Amino acid sequence: MFVRFLEIIGASVLELLYFIGDVMLLFIGALKQMPVKIRVRHVIHQMSHLGVDTLPIVSLTMMFTGMVMTLQVANEFIKMGAESTVGGIIAIAIGRELGPVLVGVVAAGRVGSAMTAEISTMKVTEQIDALRVMGTNPLGYLVVPRMLACMIMVPLLTVYGDVIGVVGGWGVAKYYAGISSYVYVNSIPEYAVLNDLTGGLVKAVVFGVVIAVLGCYYGMKAPEGAEGVGKATTRSVVSAIVVIFMLNVLLSMVLY
Repeated sequence: MFVRFLEIIGASVLELLYFIGDVMLLFIGALKQMPVKIRVRHVIHQMSHLGVDTLPIVSLTMMFTGMVMTLQVANEFIKMGAESTVGGIIAIAIGRELGPVLVGVVAAGRVGSAMTAEISTMKVTEQIDALRVMGTNPLGYLVVPRMLACMIMVPLLTVYGDVIGVVGGWGVAKYYAGISSYVYVNSIPEYAVLNDLTGGLVKAVVFGVVIAVLGCYYGMKAPEGAEGVGKATTRSVVSAIVVIFMLNVLLSMVLY
């Protein structure tokens, strides 16, 4: 029984290491393809498809997050006579953590699933094999444009989400907690520093790479058939969200 237990653990560890190695090989292969020929038109198309279409859900998510954060802290800070710090606290929390993480999670669900479904459908219908037959590297044609688009659009969406979140917090602070606009806005540059924003942007770039690489990886490794497309899409989203949370801890330790 104990030997069987050790065998299960060993098999799980080997499967995890194989998965990490396989993903890293795909990532390194995509990096090698970048200097060959960057298809700017494809990158712009992916930026539009993956970034602009995600604006509504990012807007709603970040606005309500800023509102809820302010609801939770405003009254408590007023009781302690620290209402002049509310705006700065909200800006720091959103800029450092909530902005990049929530935008990353939203993008993983909205963008990662779309990538995986599209590429896995191409694999099932043998379009990826057709690219190889025509002498086109699938990594350069499929992965690189999506990775570049995510590396550009996820940080831009994060900046946009940070602003929307702070504005949502301002609305609650002014009209619910009775904190004046001047006090709220003036506390942001007083307590928040540039590193609070740039650190969040570094996280957003990393999260964008994770979303694109895992989305493309699961798409290319999708099992055959329509059921395989569904399984690959689910695994892509779940894996991307888990990796984002794990990397968020490591990046927070390094950046702050």
